[in-house]
Amino acid sequence: MTMPTRTAAQERADEIQIFRRELDRLEHDGILALTEAQHQAVDEHHDSLLTQYTQTLDIDPNLHSKQLSLGMRIASFLGALALAASVFFLFYQFWGMLSTAMQVSVLLLASLSTFAVTVLIQSKDSSGYFTKLAAMVAFACFVLNIAMLGQIFNITPSDKALIPWAAFAFILAYNFDLRLLLAAGIICLIAFVSARTGTWGGMYWLDFGERPENFFPAAVALFFVPQFVQHRRFTGFASIYRVFALLTFFLPVLVLGNWGEASYFNLDRKVIEDCYQVLGFVGSAGIIWLGSRRNWSETVNTGVTFFVIFLYTKFFDWWWDIMPKYLFFMVLGLSAVLLLFALRRMRTATLKLLGGNKS
Repeated sequence: MTMPTRTAAQERADEIQIFRRELDRLEHDGILALTEAQHQAVDEHHDSLLTQYTQTLDIDPNLHSKQLSLGMRIASFLGALALAASVFFLFYQFWGMLSTAMQVSVLLLASLSTFAVTVLIQSKDSSGYFTKLAAMVAFACFVLNIAMLGQIFNITPSDKALIPWAAFAFILAYNFDLRLLLAAGIICLIAFVSARTGTWGGMYWLDFGERPENFFPAAVALFFVPQFVQHRRFTGFASIYRVFALLTFFLPVLVLGNWGEASYFNLDRKVIEDCYQVLGFVGSAGIIWLGSRRNWSETVNTGVTFFVIFLYTKFFDWWWDIMPKYLFFMVLGLSAVLLLFALRRMRTATLKLLGGNKS
């Protein structure tokens, strides 16, 4: 039997626990009754799998261990941030005492050694927590390496530095199955594409945030990455791409819907704001529909969140100054109830279209 990845093994363990609870209910209700031999065979098979996965891949076989693992993930994240900050301040503490050759050597050695340590730890750390911590420190050292080398040789700051940062984050994320570093790489990629779009529009690359429309190309590209790149071995990676794509799209739309002067379009401010407000409503509603059709829960949740934000923003523009406050918030509450009814009807229609629970 081929050994699955740790993520796949954890999913299998969760499914086993769900199966056992459902089997108990079916037997209690008298719907299904396995013989003693069948029950024992199923239990032995599942126990063997759980034992093998726990010993080999250090998964969480039950709810209690999953709760402890959550604490370990938080601790590893905070530890990685603390160690990265320690490396940063250590460099600056002794930086002025070193010669230029020594500074370059230290920077290169820091990046290479932390990456080598990450590879070494990953080969011995089945849980992945220490690997995540080491990878975060390696990424921090690499970012510091590029930044400090630019200062040493007096290189003009450029958005091109974001390319190696993103590349190294993706290398760490895909080699060590680290979603946090995937997010870091995506953020670097968004910044680079948006800055490059801004320079094509005639602005200095650091000012790309002044035109929210600079973020749209990155948003579109990110959303289609999971459609062309399979992520079967990396649970959650496709969802991260889609969530960041939607955030990169809807946040600028929200800004432009209330600040038309920031647009590239040379039109009346009110026209621009109205158009982007309509785009926000139509786009978020379309994303909710698409997510429900494709079973992308994170897409549905993001779409619902932005639809509510756009709706409440519009209510504020219309009625905040003319309504008593109790009536204004009552309208908000009633609109939330209506939205729940609409989403429930959409859910029912989707289930019928997909064949109910058989989909």
